[in-house]
Parts: sequence; C-alpha cells; structure tokens
Amino acid sequence: MKKFFFLVFGFVIFCTSAAAQFNEKPVLNLENEDKALFNWGYFLGFNQYDFKFDYINNSDDVLVDKSLGFNVGLIGELRLNEFLDLRFEPGLLYNTRTLGFPGFLEEKDAIREVKSTYINFPILLKVSTRRIGNWKPLVIGGLSTSMNLGSNESSLDDNAGGTFRMKKSVYNYEMGFGIDFYLEYFKFTPSIRGVFAISDELVRDNDPNSPWTSNIAAMRTRGIFVNFTFE
Repeated sequence: MKKFFFLVFGFVIFCTSAAAQFNEKPVLNLENEDKALFNWGYFLGFNQYDFKFDYINNSDDVLVDKSLGFNVGLIGELRLNEFLDLRFEPGLLYNTRTLGFPGFLEEKDAIREVKSTYINFPILLKVSTRRIGNWKPLVIGGLSTSMNLGSNESSLDDNAGGTFRMKKSVYNYEMGFGIDFYLEYFKFTPSIRGVFAISDELVRDNDPNSPWTSNIAAMRTRGIFVNFTFE
C-alpha cells in the first residue's frame, strides 16, 4: 500500500513537471489565493495505524493486523510569509487494529480488537516552495494531541475480562509532504503524512504479572495518513 501511494505521487510530480516544461506561461488560477492572512478549508482522507512495542524482556512480539480507516476535518491557516504558513487541522480519525498476543492457546485470550476514534488537534508548520505555474510542492510537520474516545481507560475490566485498555490522551509528532494544485475554483492538495506517538498509550492490567501487559515497556501508535485538502 505504501509503495502504491509513493508511485502515485511520483507519477503526479512527473506529469506536472512535464506540463510545466511544455507550457512556460500557463494561465494562472487563483492568483491571490495565498495572499490572504487567514485561509480556511477541509480535508478528507484515509489512514493506516500500527503500534510500536518496546519490551522489558526478549520474547515473541505482539502481532498487529492493520486496516484502513478514514479521516475528516477542518483547516485554519495563518499566513506568516510567502513560504511559511501556520495551520490548525482539527479532525476525526477512525481506525481498527487487531492484536495477537503470543503464548495463548485459545483465540479468545490471544486476540484483542482495538477500535480507536481519535479527535486530533495538530499545530503544524507548512513550508512551501515558490509557486510554479499552478502547483507548489510543500513539506509539513508539527505536534498534535489526540483524544481517543475508544480507549476504555476508565473500565474496571482488563484483558483478563477481555477488555484491552489504552490511555485517553495521546501526544504525537507529525511530518509529511504534498503538492498544492491551483484549480479554477479552489486549491486541491493531496498529501502523505506520518504520525508518531510520543507518549506511552498502554493501560496495564490490574495483575502486575499479567501475561498480556507485564512484559510491555511501552506501546506507541504510529500511522500514515493520505489526505485530500480543499481550500
């Protein structure tokens, strides 16, 4: 899947570069789009989340079965100068991961389905090149905090009762790249972004010798977003 996304972006870059070479003076769309102090928009997209585990002792890894989820949110942008913009992108992110714990004979003990609904609040710095005709490459990065509505942090049950618990608040850093395309009526931006949790998200079981959580030193989310932005 990741290779597919990079191939698509490579193809887009190649096509737009070729178009620029053969059309030295294109008709510019939305010439004043980037001159306003504030800019607004929304994004749609999809994601794939994973977990990174750190262990206390060497043992078999916890297996993670990943799936595709979706993203939707709003954009508020403050123009700093021609090349820098400060962005706030609150969004709703949904994803499901299935964990396979080693050492169990029965599926009901080994498998835990983790459904996560994140409300994400990122503050990002967008760094762009000078506009080239009707397109402009960019890189973006920053920090975010997420609230996991499906964390089960306050549940009294734990893995012994079939409930996998995570902390409700997560802190992340994000970084990615994309291309602004200036169309006739709006600016369209496809982008790819990596998201990496800084904080440990695991709520350990009540039993300190739990076969599920006792050997886990830290569990952190990592993921990839593919977003399509309309401004």
